Amino acid sequence: MSDAPEVLPEIREQCKELMLSGHQIHQIMDRLLEDIKLGLGKESHAKAIVKCFVTYVQDLPNGKEQGKFLALDLGGTNFRVLIIELEGEKFHMDPKIYAIPQSIMLGSGIQLFDHIAECLANFMKEHQIAHLRLPLGFTFSFPLTQKGLTKGILERWTKGFNCSGCVGQDVVQLLKDALARRNDVQIDVCGILNDTTGTLMSCAWKNHNCRIGLIVGTGSNACYVEKVENAELFDGDTTKPYVLINTEWGAFGDNGRLDIVRTEYDREIDQYSINKGKQLFEKMISGMYMGELVRLVLVKFTKSNLLFGGRGSDLLFKRGNFFTKYVSEIESDKRGNYTNCRQVLEELGLNHATDQDCSNVRFICECVSRRAAHLVSAVVATLIDKMDEENVTVGIDGSVYRFHPRFHDLMVEKISELVKPGIKFDLMLSHDGSGRRAALVAAVATRER
Repeated sequence: MSDAPEVLPEIREQCKELMLSGHQIHQIMDRLLEDIKLGLGKESHAKAIVKCFVTYVQDLPNGKEQGKFLALDLGGTNFRVLIIELEGEKFHMDPKIYAIPQSIMLGSGIQLFDHIAECLANFMKEHQIAHLRLPLGFTFSFPLTQKGLTKGILERWTKGFNCSGCVGQDVVQLLKDALARRNDVQIDVCGILNDTTGTLMSCAWKNHNCRIGLIVGTGSNACYVEKVENAELFDGDTTKPYVLINTEWGAFGDNGRLDIVRTEYDREIDQYSINKGKQLFEKMISGMYMGELVRLVLVKFTKSNLLFGGRGSDLLFKRGNFFTKYVSEIESDKRGNYTNCRQVLEELGLNHATDQDCSNVRFICECVSRRAAHLVSAVVATLIDKMDEENVTVGIDGSVYRFHPRFHDLMVEKISELVKPGIKFDLMLSHDGSGRRAALVAAVATRER
């Protein structure tokens, strides 16, 4: 972190708990590796915190996929439907975004899947393909236990969803049932995947060294290529050597493994979340919480008279008002220039902030985002070391990685320090959005048939 002399020594001192030592990072790597092994093990999986679900995806794209495919991408407050035409290295994509009202996010599963089926049918009619029977790849970005390429049991809702009657159910079947209730379009669901699997698939389509798919956005998760013999729960085709594993690492630390680095701010975030005690790793790094972490630090320092002359504002003191995009904006200011920072503080009713305050606020943002980047780097380096291949590309998507001005560089620097000597790695931003990814899973499944 470049030296900004104006940062108050008291603030530097109190922010030290947000800076991870080399020893702490190596402890985290060791603990994650133990948890991954527990998730992969037949006897230990049920009690494992990092679930390491088998995805049943064993084939990566090879550039020979062709045809028309539908994709459905459900992972947040909106979902997308796409029609994609693939021909070797060429593709044409036509997407449409549909909103999910809050009432449906918190309603019944039948309401949710009827809403999705209605939008799918409308989409096919608008594109004049309602008469065709098309393969569909389904990106479903919530924790799943996969029982096959087209069977996924919902473990729990995250990201503000709480639809009744879905947990413990096969979400592919719920979608098929909703389509059957309408009976006006013919769709073959031929693969369900989460956003990490999709990220890996789409990056592998362009770069055949891609072995890890990573999301650092609203939430965080990763999948990676594992040897079939290590995936003890896998009961698919053992003639193929590899299978993709969806780690669900957002839950890492739910058993106390991260207590060595969690702070009062992390505990408060968890206290007021809708899934208390769950997804603790995700709560330290992802876009859903990063802004709120910064806000909690600002509130503490304001109340102890280290910021804004001890005068906060109603907006600053209200939960959820410091958005994660503010962190990226503030850190995008050139050194010594506080244009974005002032704009953010004015939006929060802090018109009386001085240059000194701006410098302190930026430093706090840097501490929180750097910690997130270092935590992500530690867990990525753990996967790279575990696979032990000479050259690994990590496909990455998500708003934090995409929009934060220094996240990529912080990760490259830290992973370089952490991986075994002799391993080359590369971080690749996924440009396609999860739509093409889901279509690629459908395309690879159709190709394999």
